[in-house]
Amino acid sequence: MPGLLIDTLRGTRPKSGGPQAPMWLMRQAGRYLPEYRALRAEKGGFLDLVYDAEAAAEVTIQPIRRFGFDGAILFSDILIVPHAMGQKLEFLAGEGPRLSPRLLDVALEGLEAVPERLEAIYKTVARVKAQLGPETTLLGFAGSPWTVATYMVAGEGSRDQHDTRAMAYRDPSAFQAIIDAIVSVTVEYLAGQIEAGAEAVQLFDSWAGSLAPAEFERWVIAPNAAITSAVKARFPDVPIIGFPKGAGEKLPAYARETGVDAMGIDETIDPVWAARELPAGMPVQGNIDPLLLLAGGEVLDRQAEYILKCFADRPHIFNLGHGIGQFTPIAHVEQLIATVRGWRG
Repeated sequence: MPGLLIDTLRGTRPKSGGPQAPMWLMRQAGRYLPEYRALRAEKGGFLDLVYDAEAAAEVTIQPIRRFGFDGAILFSDILIVPHAMGQKLEFLAGEGPRLSPRLLDVALEGLEAVPERLEAIYKTVARVKAQLGPETTLLGFAGSPWTVATYMVAGEGSRDQHDTRAMAYRDPSAFQAIIDAIVSVTVEYLAGQIEAGAEAVQLFDSWAGSLAPAEFERWVIAPNAAITSAVKARFPDVPIIGFPKGAGEKLPAYARETGVDAMGIDETIDPVWAARELPAGMPVQGNIDPLLLLAGGEVLDRQAEYILKCFADRPHIFNLGHGIGQFTPIAHVEQLIATVRGWRG
């Protein structure tokens, strides 16, 4: 029997009497878990952990073992794609990821692709799939082209993506070539994850909110539509979740035009508005504030119940509005799980 999460992604409403929404949490495999911190200390750097298929599989399964979430999200990073495209990738303590050479300094054609860097990720997926029961859906993922491009161009993250936005205005044809290259690699990357055992995939566009409407259409909607179309042509039954963080009022256009099966929404979105404006019957994922999970208490229960109520008339996957914070208490996660699973409408 398929799990509640995969059924929900396919548009099925839960049966009465049981939990009304499956749940998983973005970044659920990671730093807030003591078992993750212990394994990280043993294995060394973050990238070493990602490319160690056995260790990465263990990290992926740790939150399932502890909490019994309905979905297991692959432990990896969105910057594996530019690493496979030929950029050097480093994670510097206290500073975040760095890619070099920056595409501000060299042409895309100057990179020498290393596609074999993706193989360890597929091995991780296969290892996780072999250890999960049918009730737990295995989720693969990739970064969306705009967000990945912002790192490739600037070499690091930034608050407003100034360098990448300027490049897209200044030389749109060169930037289009970067986006097209990311689309091509991402399609193959997601296909490899699905072939290894991923049952659904999510496209993370963490910096989608920095773009003006016309630029959003070109650099967010169009590339995600291309990825979705290509993946669907090969795997028509595999659900795709789109998550354009910060998209705001542009969410309905994204939902209609990209072809994704479900919409992830961040904590800035009013769930009443989302329930009204997104396409009827489309599964929605989200959207409690990660900082509220950090805070805990009665306000956490009230907001969780409010979100569940707002999405009671459509398929809904309970999740955060973005990734879980590293200092989130385990007890607050347990509290949230109890609230969501105990809610009956």
